[in-house]
Amino acid sequence: MRRRTGRLTSATTRTATRTPRTARTLPSTALAAAAVFALGAALLSPPSPAAAADPVPLPVADHCASQCDDLLPPGENGNATLAEIIGNIVFGTHPAHSSDQLGRYDALIAGRNTLTDSTLTTFFNDASFGVPANQVESVTTPRPDVTITRDKQTGVPHIKGTTRYGTEFGAGYAAGQDRLWMMDLFRHIGRGELTSFAGGALANQGLEQQFWPSAPYTEADLQAQVDRIRTTEGARGELAMADAQAYVDGINSYRQKAKDGRYFPGEYVLTGKIDSITNVGEIQPFKITDLISIASVVGGQFGGGGGGEVQAALSLLASQQKYGVAEGTAIWESFRQRDDPEAVLTVHDGESFPYAQKPAQPRGTALPDRGSVQAEPLVYDRTGSAVTRAKALVKAPKQLRPAQGIFDDGVVPPGALDPKRGMSNALLVSGAHTASGNPVAVFGPQTGYFAPQLMMLQELQGPGISARGVAFAGVGMYVQMGRGQDYAWSATSAAQDITDTYAIELCNADGSPATKASTSYLYRSVCTPMEKMERVNSWKPSVADSTAAGSYRLQVWRTKYGLVTHRATLGGKPVAYTSLRTTYRHEADSIIGFQMLNDPAHTTDAASFREAAHRIGYAFNWFYADSRTAAFYNSGPNPVRAAGVDAALPVRAEPAYEWQDYDPAFNTAAYTPPAQHPQSAGQDYYISWNNRQAKDYNTAAFGFGAVHRGDLLDGRVKKLVAAGGVTRASLTRAMADAALTDLRGEQVLPELLKVIRTAAVTDPQLNTAVQQLDAWRAAGSERRETSQGSHTYTHAAAVRIMDAWWPRLVEAQFKPGLGDELYGAFTDSLPIDESPAASHGPTGAHGGSAFQYGWWGYVDKDLRQVLGDPVQAPSPRTYCGGGTPGGCRDTLLTTLKAAVAVPASQVYPGDDNCGAGDQWCSDAIIHRALGGITHPTISWQNRPTYQQVVEFPTHR
Repeated sequence: MRRRTGRLTSATTRTATRTPRTARTLPSTALAAAAVFALGAALLSPPSPAAAADPVPLPVADHCASQCDDLLPPGENGNATLAEIIGNIVFGTHPAHSSDQLGRYDALIAGRNTLTDSTLTTFFNDASFGVPANQVESVTTPRPDVTITRDKQTGVPHIKGTTRYGTEFGAGYAAGQDRLWMMDLFRHIGRGELTSFAGGALANQGLEQQFWPSAPYTEADLQAQVDRIRTTEGARGELAMADAQAYVDGINSYRQKAKDGRYFPGEYVLTGKIDSITNVGEIQPFKITDLISIASVVGGQFGGGGGGEVQAALSLLASQQKYGVAEGTAIWESFRQRDDPEAVLTVHDGESFPYAQKPAQPRGTALPDRGSVQAEPLVYDRTGSAVTRAKALVKAPKQLRPAQGIFDDGVVPPGALDPKRGMSNALLVSGAHTASGNPVAVFGPQTGYFAPQLMMLQELQGPGISARGVAFAGVGMYVQMGRGQDYAWSATSAAQDITDTYAIELCNADGSPATKASTSYLYRSVCTPMEKMERVNSWKPSVADSTAAGSYRLQVWRTKYGLVTHRATLGGKPVAYTSLRTTYRHEADSIIGFQMLNDPAHTTDAASFREAAHRIGYAFNWFYADSRTAAFYNSGPNPVRAAGVDAALPVRAEPAYEWQDYDPAFNTAAYTPPAQHPQSAGQDYYISWNNRQAKDYNTAAFGFGAVHRGDLLDGRVKKLVAAGGVTRASLTRAMADAALTDLRGEQVLPELLKVIRTAAVTDPQLNTAVQQLDAWRAAGSERRETSQGSHTYTHAAAVRIMDAWWPRLVEAQFKPGLGDELYGAFTDSLPIDESPAASHGPTGAHGGSAFQYGWWGYVDKDLRQVLGDPVQAPSPRTYCGGGTPGGCRDTLLTTLKAAVAVPASQVYPGDDNCGAGDQWCSDAIIHRALGGITHPTISWQNRPTYQQVVEFPTHR
């Protein structure tokens, strides 16, 4: 049972800086009202298990020799009793192990320059298997065939079972100990029922509006995924579902014990689910279909790829309208950058993996009539506080609306069904270039900063299972990224195009003329009704959420060609545009691949790793390292498209243009074989930061061109490899240096200064600004503190100037040539900026991840064209200053002068967490609360949220 002392944690766990209370999901004012009765009748704590030596010394080989490290901030413990929640709010204290990895994570910024292999564990956990006897904090035995041993430093559960069932039962039990409330939240998020469950807070409305539309499943749909795995995946499928059931049984065992013992998460009291005095109420039992619901959220958020074809079509139409079809198409292609030869690649040895390329003679393309496109509504029938929210957001400028794609103005948020998900990075160097002769890897997923974290650390040891690492809470039957006995693996989001947009012709069942509002469509010449998927949610004020009562209905139309996202006319006929992804209704299929990665009998080398990775259906880039080989494989069910179909644009919903062998009953099709997926073993080095995978392998999004944040890794690792003798510490430093670097300053500022310095800068104020920018560039273009805790940046003036200058220079550089409509269409496809201080993008404000999406590549290439420098795949037109060096220089100086004049209070306008003008705070990472506990604000750093540093000296 959970190790708690029944009192607030000691002073050593208190934070030096408190997170501003306005950031909390559970408002402190409401909690203060509850404090009188809560502290008097505090929930009992579970009995503390005795600390003892590990009672199950299984014969597990560990070939890491203390050279595997990992970290998952803020901490392993994601549960808190009501008393602990109140203690966090009133006194700033934290439950044990809820925040003890955060300080080490943040400290790497200051410690990177003196980092050595021997000091890595100052900033990371020792990820060796097991727990030394003198480090055992507690041992729990929920069943005779499993023990959960937790270590003193991190409280990570080390789960050892003598039976397969017991091992998985223990995994579920430990998940309940560490993430019970969050798992409950996410099974409701996946079903679009979060507000009814946890209240109508703005964050709750936004979460269910963000996630549910991409996977609006019925209970029958969820069960069908379970049945399919059990019946079509052979012995591994049966084993997977048996493991899932044991995992659910473990969750439910802890759930019931925590309820009976009154040490369940305090959020159940604060949301009115359980009475703190009488203990009346219930935590609903978990089911296997809950795991599928959670998997649909995880898969939709991190493992999707493609979509956005309607917006791409709108920008193409605008380009053709301005320049004519031929030149307009060429200009659009130059911004689309399908296969830019200057793009950084993961497989950089020249090997080609053709996929989703532009056809010579496109067929079936379905461009809408100009001005006819309307986004499909999502939210209906608002009452109470739902109306208040909608009015506020409709009035707010788009760029100031809440982050995470939450727009709640009655339509599906842009990208909600086909989200751009730029996260995670990887750096691997093969043994020929390391000091030891063994491969070295520094890698991990960048899944955002949440309280508690979406993932949890665990070690699993049992029959057929031997691994340590992370799993998303609620689907932790297996380690999803981590290490085995003599190998480690990780992933980055891939973004290859596994989602297509179809234009379905609308009709009416009674034969009357169709309109854009019609809810039937032609499917293979038969007028077929759409299926209405809906959720009706209502909420009342609670202690946790003082939001006034309200309600709304979420609605999505489902067809055999996917989910309706837009309506338009095509050649005058009403159509609906639908989004169809290959992983829809198959999010849980990936369980087989994860099972294989956790099985030491299966994963023994790079080849068996690739076999396992291929069984994972999400669009991920997978990386592998053992003592002999570093390897890479890109996973995801890539559909085999009909000949001539352009994957970058909408296509007509007709049999001739469907995926090959498409079966709408099960959403299956023919997929490209493993050999056609980008892959490699033994390359000198690998980097990935959601960049293009390989030559001729096209992603679905704009922005994979001459400058990409992957360049921040590639340049640094290339230098290390050239010098030789790479170590774990030197590769970690390369990652940490990139994590602090402003991509614009390193990759684009040299060209900007080169244009400006084609003549002397005579304006004293501008000359000072140019000198400040150049000094920042020469120092590494970093956004870092003068010293840890100073909250003041080195080169603060240059950083402020760049933040103010970038949006102004991009607009002045491109908008005059493109015109208002086309410039607006291109910026809708690709935002111009995603700096840490730009409160938008996939992660929103204070989200850490930055520089994935922006116009840096466009700016860089255009400036080189102005200067006459070499450019591969140049644009048909040069934009800056009308294409002349003098005109471009005037444009840059004019916008620079305007930027210098903008005060810091306007560059960093402040929000609920930061005062206006606070540069450091504007960038800083603030954990997004999913419960009652919050964490200190930390300095901005662009790095994985779970990270491994590994080097195996031996192999089985």
